[in-house]
Amino acid sequence: MSIPSVAIEPSRFREALGHYASGITVITSQVDGEPIGFTCQSFYSVSMSPPLVSFSVMANSASYPKIRRAGRFAVNILSGEQAGISNQFARRGTDKWHGIAWQTSPLGNPIIGGSLHWLDCEIYAEHVAGDHLIVVGEVKALNLQDAVATQPLLYFKGQYCSLGAA
Repeated sequence: MSIPSVAIEPSRFREALGHYASGITVITSQVDGEPIGFTCQSFYSVSMSPPLVSFSVMANSASYPKIRRAGRFAVNILSGEQAGISNQFARRGTDKWHGIAWQTSPLGNPIIGGSLHWLDCEIYAEHVAGDHLIVVGEVKALNLQDAVATQPLLYFKGQYCSLGAA
């Protein structure tokens, strides 16, 4: 017995997915000396061998075509203290890098100061998926900060949150 298909209302779909907690990252790159970046919560690991990660980005993103041209990106995994950075990189049409301390990764990508960890990647594959692109990157370098007491920045039900006491 099959369940009849029903049109999914976008607001209900968004609400349902909002019940899935996710970490927050900023995907960065640099083209012709210009740093590029955007906030991304759809980041995940794909493979251990080779080391692959993935993120999804809106197909009409203003930032991603530049990242594609660079052929590389960094994933900055934000710490619990970086909600302001997440908000700043989520905005369109503003100077996202205003007041942001950063250094260059081994591949030439911006690494945001204070990030929990970072992964330096080369674009491995790209797939069209509805109104988004799924980008797969091969990790070429990474840095695990000494973050024993630092928590990740999490997003749940439309707001930032933190892990409860263990």
